[in-house]
Amino acid sequence: MDKLIDGFHKFREGYYKNNETMLKALAAKGQAPRAIVIACSDARMEPAIIFGTAPGDIFMVRNVANLVPPYSPDGDFHGTSAALEFAILVLNVKQIIVMGHALCGGIGAMVRGTQISGDDFVSAWMKIAAPARERALAISKGDLNAAQTLAEKEGIKTSIANLMTFPWIKSRVESGDVAVHGIYFDLAIATLYHLQDSGEFAAV
Repeated sequence: MDKLIDGFHKFREGYYKNNETMLKALAAKGQAPRAIVIACSDARMEPAIIFGTAPGDIFMVRNVANLVPPYSPDGDFHGTSAALEFAILVLNVKQIIVMGHALCGGIGAMVRGTQISGDDFVSAWMKIAAPARERALAISKGDLNAAQTLAEKEGIKTSIANLMTFPWIKSRVESGDVAVHGIYFDLAIATLYHLQDSGEFAAV
């Protein structure tokens, strides 16, 4: 906590003072982000730094392995789905970005069948990406490192497919009011890949 509090003081004396007008305007007028980014909770992944965005630019959702569950309005607790509903129906966000990354711990454990200690929630959550795992293992033919990379990318595609099960997303995508993007980031080589219509990821 001491390090975090020290960081806050540096923020207040540096970034806040240098951007006070902009930040006060955000506080007064409310948010109007241009995109919602669904990214992994991995501490190494910082979309705002990677994309060079300012406060107010993106509506951020982070969870294990950047997954989107299928539409399921059943009265249970659905954090990612609730964030999507708020972003699309309340904030009128026009861009949805699913952002995966290399060396994802959740995807790696799923591909290798590794049991996570104290696993009350993670394994059940990762079942969302089961189709990605099956496709990756079939293609990689036993190479687990290759399977993980493939599953990370296939997981993005699975989440995009699940986005289209939300009726108020599907209708907006079909009308052209909302665009959906798949992004894959490799921190080790600082390379960003964009999912193309062909189903392949191309470096940008």
